[in-house]
Amino acid sequence: MSSLPLLTLMMVVPLLGAIIVAALPGDSAKLAKPIALGASLVTLVLALMAWARFDTGASEQFQLAEVHPWIPQFGVSYAVGVDGIALSLIVMAAILTPICLLAAWNDVSDEGYSREKRYFALMLVLEAFMVGVFAATDVFLFYVFFEAMLIPVYFLIGLFGGARRQYAAVKFLLFSLAGGLIMLVSVIAVYFAGPGGSAGFLIENLTGNLDASPEALRWMFVGFFIAFAVKAPMWPVHTWLPDAATEARPATAVLLVGVLDKVGTYGMIRFCLQLFPEASQWATPVVITLAVISVIYGALLAIGQTDMMRLIAFTSISHFGFIVLGIFALTSVGGAGSTLYMVNHGFSTAGLFLLAGFLVARRGSKRIPDYGGWQRVTPVLAGTFLIVGLSSLALPGLSSFVSEFLVLQGTFMVYPWAAVIAALGIVLAALYILLMYQRVMTGPKPTFAEGEAPPDLSWREKVVVAPIIASFLFLGFFPKPVLDLVNPAVDRTLQIVGVSDPAPANASGSEK
Repeated sequence: MSSLPLLTLMMVVPLLGAIIVAALPGDSAKLAKPIALGASLVTLVLALMAWARFDTGASEQFQLAEVHPWIPQFGVSYAVGVDGIALSLIVMAAILTPICLLAAWNDVSDEGYSREKRYFALMLVLEAFMVGVFAATDVFLFYVFFEAMLIPVYFLIGLFGGARRQYAAVKFLLFSLAGGLIMLVSVIAVYFAGPGGSAGFLIENLTGNLDASPEALRWMFVGFFIAFAVKAPMWPVHTWLPDAATEARPATAVLLVGVLDKVGTYGMIRFCLQLFPEASQWATPVVITLAVISVIYGALLAIGQTDMMRLIAFTSISHFGFIVLGIFALTSVGGAGSTLYMVNHGFSTAGLFLLAGFLVARRGSKRIPDYGGWQRVTPVLAGTFLIVGLSSLALPGLSSFVSEFLVLQGTFMVYPWAAVIAALGIVLAALYILLMYQRVMTGPKPTFAEGEAPPDLSWREKVVVAPIIASFLFLGFFPKPVLDLVNPAVDRTLQIVGVSDPAPANASGSEK
């Protein structure tokens, strides 16, 4: 069991599931959904096994590692491994994928078995690539997965999205490709600045071994950062997200915003900070400023939205601003808070998109003004929607509060002005969440034609929502398992960057 290649299996199982689903003959196509769900559950079991085998006290950076020559002439290896940050994101993706598959159970049922097969097969392919991008410890392999993820997302939006799906899919693809091509230049430059050889793209071989001028390293940093800022998404390269999230199916939007966009913030930690420590410190003031703008800008635009899905997309721009803020505060508290924020945001965004999708399926409209008084018709849906919304606005006792508090605390230690301004985002979050809930759920009971009143949550929808709400409560009161997992990786990254937490302001006074 100790030699079981868990990370590779976590990619192979969903890919095999996708092939089986896509190859089902017409008379067996109805098996597509249970096969896809089964493959995702097996992947989840493998992810939990990886967590159980992970040693938080180990001295090496990457565990569960596999390294095999792939294109040795160009220094490329098939190399995968995880630290606490990568593993926490992989486990989050493994949990959210079966939830999304179950939530999308009937999303394309009325469009024929052939489309249903394609939809669920693409979701499994996306899961495999998500695991790969977080597990890759070879820079070139990371780039391959980074670009490969675009393919299933493009088709999930372009084939199964809303009325403007083609526009949204192409816009997403162009933004992502532009960022990826800029990063490719930096990827190649990193190899030539590194020690080279048959394993010249391994992160461990590149860390601290880049032989280039400070100006060249800063340009390499910028190349990586632009690609990650597009993916994150940060202001001002965020404009693809509202269109993509609005036109995508709710389950697709969850994986896009809840998991894929974390590749941007994860990449900032893994590559920008680790490979370019001096350039990271050089760029920190600008990045902190962009992060604060993202926090306030995303929140303000969310308040003014009348489209429910578009509102949720803009809230994520604000939340990603918090995540980037904690990363580039370059403190252990801020770094741990950012990583925990990535996990918590994945679950809270999943709850918002999926419950909004359940509402849209019942009403047939994404427009907030078309609702009102729905808590009198669907009380369970309204109650769960409120809990998810309260988690998104970081109510104490729910998971997002812990991560948001840690980010602001870690930022305040070094950039108090940024923390104070970003804290306004919490007030704005209360406005956009509570106003949306008020307009959708409260008010007089809506009138429906006889026999057309919408049903409350079904048993399947309750099963979808239950683990999401459980994560809010568990991580809200007991975030220790995730923090214990990520803290050693955060501390190692800060050590590589060459920074440490500032001493408390009253430290001298306490010694008297």
